[in-house]
Amino acid sequence: MIKIVKKQALKSLKHCGLFSLVKNSKWRRQRLLILAYHGISLEDEHQYDPELFMHPDYFRSRLQLLKKHGCAVLPLGEAVRRLYVDDLPQNCVAITFDDGFYDFYKCAYPVIDEFKFPVTLYLTTYHVYHNRPVFNVICPYILWKGQQMTLDLKKVTGQEGRVDLSTSGARLDVVTKIAHFVEQNKLSSEEKDGIAANLAKQLKIDYDALLAKRIMNLLTPQEVQQLASKGVDIQLHTHRHRTPLDHGLFRREVEDNWNSIRSMTGLSALHFCYPSGEYDLGFLPWLEEMGIASATTCDPGLASTSDHHLLLPRFIDTSLQSPIEFEAWLSGITAFLPSRYKNNN
Repeated sequence: MIKIVKKQALKSLKHCGLFSLVKNSKWRRQRLLILAYHGISLEDEHQYDPELFMHPDYFRSRLQLLKKHGCAVLPLGEAVRRLYVDDLPQNCVAITFDDGFYDFYKCAYPVIDEFKFPVTLYLTTYHVYHNRPVFNVICPYILWKGQQMTLDLKKVTGQEGRVDLSTSGARLDVVTKIAHFVEQNKLSSEEKDGIAANLAKQLKIDYDALLAKRIMNLLTPQEVQQLASKGVDIQLHTHRHRTPLDHGLFRREVEDNWNSIRSMTGLSALHFCYPSGEYDLGFLPWLEEMGIASATTCDPGLASTSDHHLLLPRFIDTSLQSPIEFEAWLSGITAFLPSRYKNNN
């Protein structure tokens, strides 16, 4: 109901000309909208998780709206620098992608390149080298695809129980038990991949076909190199997609990530994105000492000079956001709505 009311209100505001008023204001010129995406579907991933994946056609429509609204799409580094010296062009936007799934190479970048927009890819690098489906994403996906089946949990974790997978709650419970089993037994990447293959076999899903399509895989080093050579801005997202609260472990995550990106691209990464948007204020001096120029969160908002450069907000765009909601973010009018509307999917 809230979403319906929100869309109706936004349509009224647009009809009254308030979208244009805010978009063309000095207030909007002094703010940067950083768009964030994760995955663009190779197959049916947007049906599995519409908050994480977007259909290619829907993504294309977003870029068409950027062009239609005359947005000034800048490279992230330039946009952040110009934000803090009050030199942004009107209606400024930066586009970012998190993680570095193969679908960025296959589905997202060709569309971005068609529009000649700059883009930043925050790359987590461990699974670039260990290029199998990311375990904590592929398992829920397999369970979703097998939702008409019953799973024998004993064949996976050794626990007694047959689970009807028809509900999201039951599937989430299985994912939790598998995660606990993996952590408790300190399983290797190869052993975790064996669990994913076992799940697929039980649920009559062709795991080899998933591997061939590279669903839930990250980029290869060669693909990262190729994208960088074409101008994609490859930046930091930690090596193992985690942010330890221990200073030494945190620094290792960033340094391993930095070294990996440098070895693949020949370039030094200076911008950082907190994995899953999880951050602690204690991270800020650690990032400062490593010379990080900016860091983005998953907190919704338009960035302004009042934001700390290591706590920049972004708009996490998803399949669940309607075109009118997306346009509201482009104009900046969303900033004036109650907080419960800012990222209401």
